[in-house]
Amino acid sequence: MKNFCLLLFSIIFIFSCKKQEVKKPNIIFILADDYGIVDTQAYAAKFLNTSIDSTFYETPNINKLMNEGVSFSQAYANQLCSPTRASILTGKYAARVGFTTAMPHRNTYYNQNLEIPEGYYANDVLEHKDNILIEQPHINGTSNSAVPTGKHAQTNLDELSIAEALKDYESAFIGKWHIGGFGAKGFQPKDNGFKTLAYFDGGGSTYFNWVNGWNQKTKARFPKMPQEEWEIGDAGNVTGEKYLTDDLTIQALNYIEEKAKNKNKPFFLYFSHFAVHSPYQGKKDEIDYFNSKKTRGFNGQDNAIYASMIKSMDRSVGKILDKLKETGIEENTLVVFMSDNGGIDGEITPDGNGTENYPFLGGKACLTEGGIRVPLVFRWKGKIEGGKWVDTAVDCSDIFPTILEAAGYDAKQIVTENNLDGESVIGLLSDIKNESKTYKKDAHYWHYPFNVIYKSPYDGHALTPHSAIRKGNFKLIFDWYGRLHLYDIEKDPFEKNDLYTTNKDQGDALFKDLVTWLEENVDKRYWPKLNPDYNPEKEVRDVPFKDLIGQNE
Repeated sequence: MKNFCLLLFSIIFIFSCKKQEVKKPNIIFILADDYGIVDTQAYAAKFLNTSIDSTFYETPNINKLMNEGVSFSQAYANQLCSPTRASILTGKYAARVGFTTAMPHRNTYYNQNLEIPEGYYANDVLEHKDNILIEQPHINGTSNSAVPTGKHAQTNLDELSIAEALKDYESAFIGKWHIGGFGAKGFQPKDNGFKTLAYFDGGGSTYFNWVNGWNQKTKARFPKMPQEEWEIGDAGNVTGEKYLTDDLTIQALNYIEEKAKNKNKPFFLYFSHFAVHSPYQGKKDEIDYFNSKKTRGFNGQDNAIYASMIKSMDRSVGKILDKLKETGIEENTLVVFMSDNGGIDGEITPDGNGTENYPFLGGKACLTEGGIRVPLVFRWKGKIEGGKWVDTAVDCSDIFPTILEAAGYDAKQIVTENNLDGESVIGLLSDIKNESKTYKKDAHYWHYPFNVIYKSPYDGHALTPHSAIRKGNFKLIFDWYGRLHLYDIEKDPFEKNDLYTTNKDQGDALFKDLVTWLEENVDKRYWPKLNPDYNPEKEVRDVPFKDLIGQNE
């Protein structure tokens, strides 16, 4: 009898413990490409004070995501895609891991099989510059092109990836990578802890007939690469879909359905869209629809092909939400949606194509709000109250610890142990005004050491190197040409009133903080350098160049 009672007590105890176990949620992170802050109808309605029906673009599924979740009005990415992707993967500011720009395939020390100079990294690019014909006071810095994984003989550097940190999860990746050294062996999704569904390690992809390019193994582009095959991509399973966004969506849906059958092991799906990055290619029937839509031209947005690409991407979001409901896992799945940088603004890009980010200033490649402020939405059915807005400023390095905390890990400990820059925003999803101060980060940083063919929103000339800091409500943009711009973003989100001349002390204090951060966190090879051939007499800008940080000293 005594043994029977002991056995019964043990069974009850074990059952009780199992009931108290917290089931880890599945997590789906959807990253759009070049998708502007007012490209979503519900974001446009908020910032333009208009109705959803008045817009040109159509995003009913992202609107639904927002209605059922929490949206951030002041979420920041970087000015270009690769830096943001590096930041999301590592939880660090991009420039700290050497990602200062994004580019098409470029020569690196590794892919040219060159000896690496002391102080450089195997996947640093040898040179990246645009064909700018006017005088340039600075020579471009360089940029890393692959997040270190510790899996290459040329370097012992290693960054903890978000997939590696999610030890109890199966992590899968699908879509655009563009942080793997242009197909370098040892730096692809599988080398960062992901199961690869389909991927391409390039900045853009055709939306039709992409498969052969993704599956290419020959090293014709980089014949000196010290590896047997080019690891530029893998198109994954054949779906029969002819349009890239649809194909990737079907592969993602199949993965979700497969994982839903095994509810004992949670999954993390990182779905990285190519949409709406160029080349601008859409489906003919949808292009025709938008060409004839009565609201075409709303807010200067009139590109029917671009609108059709948004519609396909939005449809993908809807199908994912439907699949979660269909498989019975939507209440145990956190869905996060974000863009990798601001939209390509037609007034900024040389060819005039893209979207319109008004009322925000500038676009992709700029450190003004139009270039770095992006949509960010969290939806967790049954856990998060829907239809709410968070106005606290956050940035893309926060995604890493946020996902960790949602998954039940000690995010603060991992941040501290790995010297990360991100901070979890989980507390903000319920405490939307941050009254409990669960989110304490007050400063955000950007660095872009390149002369760029994109037009400056200030003077219309080619962009010069820029860095920026936002601290509290104030944001300072440091133009390395010698100009400082200061804004109170809380009062002036559209950057209409430059306060530097009237609030010089505030601006100078932020400038000092920014330069200190750069000196302590960003290697000098990632800084622009003074151009010894610069001729000030040929300068076309209205004001003369001024060296504000004493590079001549």
